[in-house]
Amino acid sequence: MNDTSDPKFWSDLVDVLIIGTGQTLYMVSIALVVTVIVGLPLGVLLVGTERGGLFATPFGSRTAGRVINRVLDFIVNLGRSIPFIILMIAVIPFTRLVVGTFIGSTAAIVPLSLVAIPFFARMVEIALKEVDPGLTEAANSLGASRWQIVRKVLVPEALPSMLLGLATTVTSIINFSAMVGTVAGGGLGDVAFRYGYQRYSTIHIVAVIIIIFIIVQSLAAIATHFAKKYARTASDTGRAKAVAARADLRPVVGTD
Repeated sequence: MNDTSDPKFWSDLVDVLIIGTGQTLYMVSIALVVTVIVGLPLGVLLVGTERGGLFATPFGSRTAGRVINRVLDFIVNLGRSIPFIILMIAVIPFTRLVVGTFIGSTAAIVPLSLVAIPFFARMVEIALKEVDPGLTEAANSLGASRWQIVRKVLVPEALPSMLLGLATTVTSIINFSAMVGTVAGGGLGDVAFRYGYQRYSTIHIVAVIIIIFIIVQSLAAIATHFAKKYARTASDTGRAKAVAARADLRPVVGTD
């Protein structure tokens, strides 16, 4: 039991919460960076290798494109289907191989990234499918290569939706990071478990809930702000011209 009348209780509470918050932000930020680096190209390939997509015929073979698409789709579905607690246990050997241990905040980044990458990849796929096909056709008619279209047309146009999807992904990572805390992963989840559950301190649990709520709401507000900032409001014709001007697309001969 925690004695709130103890003069050291509140100072110890603040210290514990600061450490836990720092560990949570560390896990979430690194996992988020890894998620974007891997999940973004994965989402692009999911869309691009579909029939009629930019990368539908890699190596000149539609069969190869179909195989790649189905394999990636299977991996994404598998990653989203496995409960996090099971995934965390299943990847312990891989986690130990990568960081040398499976305990602590650094080790927790591995399962957090693995569970978030498929989720964000699916968000990217959905966002890219919402882009007006006419913009891609306009860029293609100007002789743009496939990667030019991805970098200068598809991703910029889908950015608002991807930012909103990223906000949802961050929320999931934060929620899973709390679960990691129950198995010596550190962070606010560890504070809630060790102090709130094991020592019956309602104050610690309430404090953790408030901090997590503030973090989630702050990140959601930031993502929403930038999503609105980059949202396109011009007409389709104006957008096509803007895309061509922004991308500075010129006829490209013999490029992919």
